Amino acid sequence: MDTSNESDLSPFYAPHQNYGANMQAQEITKENIRILIMTFYAKIIKDDIVGPFFIAKLGDDMSNERWVTHLEIIIGFWSSLAFGKPKYNGNLFLPHTKLGTLKRETFEQWLKLFAETLDEVYVDDIAKRFKERSTLIARNFMQNLMIT
Repeated sequence: MDTSNESDLSPFYAPHQNYGANMQAQEITKENIRILIMTFYAKIIKDDIVGPFFIAKLGDDMSNERWVTHLEIIIGFWSSLAFGKPKYNGNLFLPHTKLGTLKRETFEQWLKLFAETLDEVYVDDIAKRFKERSTLIARNFMQNLMIT
């Protein structure tokens, strides 16, 4: 029985049975995707390179309605990729066209922070799969935004 609360955005919630001795998840669950995203965006909002883009659009309080909506969308997106079940049905690219001047450095920093967070949350083989997918997505975004 799933006892997780879909609206609980606490970065500290995690079912311990899914984690190894080093506290990295050994399988992908909706709960640890939520932890991944919450931990990642807590880093993003403090970052000098990527943070300003998010703060300008969503504010600096991750508990506000805009952030909560964004986080749920992103959790749904990564869950869809992980489980092959369509949960995200939006246009992934469109919102990024309205963020201002994104540069290669912005995407590289986003990827760096995401990779660091993946290494904290997941064992190596799972983290590697997410890294490969995120790199492909970032590459496609840069190509579509004509960033060289």
